Amino acid sequence: MDSFEERIRATAERLGIEPEQVPRHIAVIMDGNGRWAKKKGLPRYEGHWEGARTAKAVAMHCVEIGIRSLALYSFSMENWKRPRDEVNALMHLYSEYLVYIRPTLMKENVKLIHLGRMAGLPDAVRDELNNTMAITADNTGMVLALALNYGGRAEIVDATQAIARECRQGTLEPEQIDETCISRHLYTRDVADPDLLIRTASEMRISNFLLWQISYSEFHVTPVLWPDFKAESLDEAILAYAHRERRFGAINVGPQASE
Repeated sequence: MDSFEERIRATAERLGIEPEQVPRHIAVIMDGNGRWAKKKGLPRYEGHWEGARTAKAVAMHCVEIGIRSLALYSFSMENWKRPRDEVNALMHLYSEYLVYIRPTLMKENVKLIHLGRMAGLPDAVRDELNNTMAITADNTGMVLALALNYGGRAEIVDATQAIARECRQGTLEPEQIDETCISRHLYTRDVADPDLLIRTASEMRISNFLLWQISYSEFHVTPVLWPDFKAESLDEAILAYAHRERRFGAINVGPQASE
C-alpha cells in the first residue's frame, strides 16, 4: 500500500467513514479575502496575505490526510479588472510567496504545477513560478496546482488551438479527437479531475474554474471566508462529500472516489 492510501485509511478512521468515501482530488475556489479584511477594518491586501497563509496550511493538511492533488483558484483572468493597486499588491504577494513556500514543498515532497497562461504575468512572478516548478519537479507526493492567470474558457480555447495545430501538421487526425485527447491538451493534463470542489464565502457560482474537469465533481459551499478556513473546515467538507452518492450517470453506484 502506498503512503497516499495509508494516510487515506487513517483519515477515514479518524472521521468515522470508509476510505472509499474520502476524495483523492480536491479543488478550491478561495473566496472572501477582501470581505475578511473589511470586517476587521484592514486593507484588502492584508486579507490576501492571510489567505496565502491559509492556502499553505490547507495544502499541508491535504498532504497529511493523503490527498493526491489540490487545485487552488488563486487569480483569474477576470481579476485583472480589479483596482491597479490591489492587482500590484497581489502580484508582489505571489512573487514572494512562491519563494517562501519552497522549503515546505520540498520538505513535504509536494510538486507544484501551474494552471493558466504565463503570458501576461509580471516577469518577477513568472520567474519565481518557473523556479518553484523546476525545483519541485521531481517530487513524488501531492500535486499542488496553482491556478494563476487562469480562465476555464481560455483553457479550452488554448487546448482547441493546440489540437488544431496538430491536425494541420498531420500528427493528429480529426477522428482521433475524443475526450481523452482534449483532456491531454488542458492545463490539468498531469492531474485527475476533482472529486470535490469547495467554494468559500457562500458564493454559488463556479467563476469560470475548471469548466471541463468538474463535470462530475461534488460541490461543497461554505459560508466560511477563506482566511478563516481551517483543517476542521476541510474535514467538514470531506464528511459532506462522504455522504454523497456519486452515480456518474448510473444508478445506485454508491460513494466512490477516484484514484
